Amino acid sequence: MIDKLGTSGLAGIVLLLAGLAVIAYYHWQVAVGLALVLVGIALIAKGLISSVMRSFGMF
Repeated sequence: MIDKLGTSGLAGIVLLLAGLAVIAYYHWQVAVGLALVLVGIALIAKGLISSVMRSFGMF
């Protein structure tokens, strides 16, 4: 999976985790909420991408 992300994708994940760590340092409840929202958005994007790829016959 890491080879598909590339360096910019990997840097984005590192920045995302660092941002959550900074928020969790001050307010852990807010960090948990943000993490859940980000996971939800990622699952929605995955579903949309697979649906589009399936409609084009690629998947």
